[in-house]
Amino acid sequence: MSDALPADQLKIDKQRMRRSFERAAATYDHVAVLQRTVAERMAERLQFVKFTPSLILDAGCGTGYARKLLRDRYEHVPLVELDIALGMLQVARGVHPWWRKLLRGGSAGVDYVCGDLDALPLQSGCADMVWSNLALQWCNDLDVTFAGVRRVLAPNGLFMFSTFGPDTLRELRQAFGAVDDYTHVSRFQDMHDIGDALARAGFAEPVMDMEHFTLTYDDVAGLMRDLKALGAHNATQGRRHGLAGKTTWRRMESAYEQLRREGKLPATYEVVYGHAWAPANLPDGRHVVQMPLPYKRRGG
Repeated sequence: MSDALPADQLKIDKQRMRRSFERAAATYDHVAVLQRTVAERMAERLQFVKFTPSLILDAGCGTGYARKLLRDRYEHVPLVELDIALGMLQVARGVHPWWRKLLRGGSAGVDYVCGDLDALPLQSGCADMVWSNLALQWCNDLDVTFAGVRRVLAPNGLFMFSTFGPDTLRELRQAFGAVDDYTHVSRFQDMHDIGDALARAGFAEPVMDMEHFTLTYDDVAGLMRDLKALGAHNATQGRRHGLAGKTTWRRMESAYEQLRREGKLPATYEVVYGHAWAPANLPDGRHVVQMPLPYKRRGG
């Protein structure tokens, strides 16, 4: 398969993506080892940021794993958890109900919003910190996404995120590339392109770094089961519309087998970390005025 695929083939079908995560809500936590690890690495980076927000938006919160990590550092700070999949929010609320936090005394409440990172349903300047762990790869246009994040951040607010880089699932992409010309793996943005998009959105002092993780499997079926349980289905517009035949799967598995090392099949993930600040003025010179949230806090 050519690396220079048309942009429309690589575009994410948001409806398919939402449905995939809805179906995976019940199984996600059983296999989200990498996602939890990356969230913990992000939380470690907060130790070097001298900043205390008054409200945090967890954009793409999934089942809410980051909540404890954020609470450990910002115990009394209200938190808004946002995800495109209602099922994920229902799991998050069921596992970590907001009223239990309040009844234990001292901890601020949690609000839940079902919405898309590409069209944040929040008022301008409502959050002092936007945290997003491994969600940006599901956005089609980082210029649009970052402009929205920039809009909801209060003056001098912090945007802290992680996302997948272009080496992610390179083995799976290579194996499928040996058998057909459909897209089977999402497009992942290069760290430098992400930094450029931050600058275009008007963010200041961006800091970027990356690392690689390699998960190993006994067979390709194990990898595909994990991806399904995570809800990380192929949602690109250029995907095969319909099931692949047995011959295609056998050829793909044979190609992947060529990559077996020390008895295991590798699955590489490139994780890009970044944070940047929202200066007091928008790129066009307008001043940002902090606004209240567009809903009343439960229990408040």
